[in-house]
Formats: sequence, C-alpha cells, structure tokens
Amino acid sequence: MSPLIRPLRSIANGFGVAWWARVQTTGPDVTYWFGPFITRRGLEQELSSFLDDIASEQPGSVSHSLVRTRRSEPLTIAAEG
Repeated sequence: MSPLIRPLRSIANGFGVAWWARVQTTGPDVTYWFGPFITRRGLEQELSSFLDDIASEQPGSVSHSLVRTRRSEPLTIAAEG
C-alpha cells in the first residue's frame, strides 16, 4: 500500500466523500462500519473478506450498503435492549 493512501483516506473522510460499507446483522443486532476508502471500487475489492469475517460469527442475517459519508468512532454499534 502506498504511504499516501492513509492520509488520502483521512482527508476524504474529513470532507465526507470517503466510501464506507454499512453492514447490519441480526441475531445479534449490530451495525458495523467498514472504511474509509477513496474509491467505491477499492471498497468493493476489500468488502468480501470483511463480510466473510462477520459471517464466521454466524449472525441470523447480514445486509450491507455502500455509502459516501464521514464516519468516526464508534465503528461497531450494538443495539441496546
């Protein structure tokens, strides 16, 4: 990975133009944010390994959407209840 990628991702995220995957699971009810990425293509290339990792935890269901946004911590949000 180029040494410029990390700062570029940070800048893109700061301006709200970075690509993120919002992954939601049920059983347990959790929202995961995966990113930031400079391009949608870059996110799509890395997303399958992230989804595989989540699937290994055997949630009831998994859905995801790709969004351009600005995110900060927390990147994992469990539903309370």
